Amino acid sequence: MNNNLSDPLKRYHHDDFPKQSQEYPGLQSKMDPAPAGDMADYEGHGLLKGRNALVTGGDSGIGRAVAIGFAKEGADVAIQYLPEEESDAKDTAELIKKAGRKAVLLPADFRKRGEAAKVVEKAVKELGSLELLVMNAAIQQNVDGIENLSMDQVHDTFEVNIISMFEMAKAAVPHMKPGSVILTSTSLEGFSPSPILLDYAATKAAIVSFSINLAQSLAPKGIRVNSVAPGPVWTPLQVCGGQPTDALATFGQQVLLKRAGQPDEIAHVYIFLASNLASYVTGQVYGATGGPAIN
Repeated sequence: MNNNLSDPLKRYHHDDFPKQSQEYPGLQSKMDPAPAGDMADYEGHGLLKGRNALVTGGDSGIGRAVAIGFAKEGADVAIQYLPEEESDAKDTAELIKKAGRKAVLLPADFRKRGEAAKVVEKAVKELGSLELLVMNAAIQQNVDGIENLSMDQVHDTFEVNIISMFEMAKAAVPHMKPGSVILTSTSLEGFSPSPILLDYAATKAAIVSFSINLAQSLAPKGIRVNSVAPGPVWTPLQVCGGQPTDALATFGQQVLLKRAGQPDEIAHVYIFLASNLASYVTGQVYGATGGPAIN
């Protein structure tokens, strides 16, 4: 009898990763193996029909899978990405269109103050409204020791990972009606930080507080806010400085499921939280860590 069970230990790539590296910000199309991030086997059920979404960092990794998943559930989607990621962004846009939805491409560098707010306004103009906001864009660069951590890197990491969220939420909320949803991407690093990711982990901890507090602020407006905390996930972040090159081979093998997660696996959590299935869920942090607890 076929019961559709899938062994989580072996469902996706569970061997060592080949040695590789890319210049920041990296491209998903050049990774070996390519992340499972196209939601190829996912069938939508109209959970987000008639809604418009903005997903930052939507060209690759988790953001890409979320954008495609939203489209398959009936949403039109705008994605933000760095100009250097144009080729990945175009690939994502084609998959959104293949799902029968509108795709809007919005290149922007959140290291520059003011860009996040501009992206919101452009998304609203192109889509006509905004019901779903996924703030997922991030910088992750490993550094061995605080004495080697430049303040320029600290500035850039905080600008992209957390300050842009304040700017974007401030710009988006006036456009959002009751029933709208804001989702943020935190990380296992926000709860169990790695010494080599001092600045990144600090921003991810800040995102937890920001998200819970924003949920309290926006509840009277009927806007839900939740955060997702992925564990080690195979994305371009890892191969362009997010992890030391010599640590990539066994990336993710330390968690209970003994492998790195894939973007497709994480996107389902965002889809649930964005939909009416999660109408009584706000101010929460959902872990998708491969095992480690976040509470």
